[in-house]
Amino acid sequence: MTDPACKACSGTWPRADHFIADLGLSNAYLHDDQFFSGWTVVVFKRHATELFHLAPTERIQLMEEVSLMAKTLAQVCEARKINYELLGNQLPHIHWHIIPRLANDPAPLEPVWRIQHEPMLRSGPDLQSKVQRLQQAIQNAR
Repeated sequence: MTDPACKACSGTWPRADHFIADLGLSNAYLHDDQFFSGWTVVVFKRHATELFHLAPTERIQLMEEVSLMAKTLAQVCEARKINYELLGNQLPHIHWHIIPRLANDPAPLEPVWRIQHEPMLRSGPDLQSKVQRLQQAIQNAR
């Protein structure tokens, strides 16, 4: 089931060139803003807005997929901590933000949403290098 008005369902978000991996029920993408290096979104493939809309088996599998991506990010980015966010206020479609918090974190006690910064956008070879590194790591983790 899809919702044509939903950016995640219509394919306009996340960007296709940020695709990391098909995890099963979800897809992983590098987030546009890489101020927090490795920030990834795991997007549920079908339209649903709440975890309770999923069958119990889907919830379990989705959490396994989120955990796999988080473990991969922790290793690749050498994260001190991983933050997990499932909000949906701005985009009502189940998607997890998985954010590695690194040793050089500018505000390690604050949520990323409160840290004022200019978005750090990756493109071209820089983007592809980061995506390929994560693709290889997730392949090795399976």
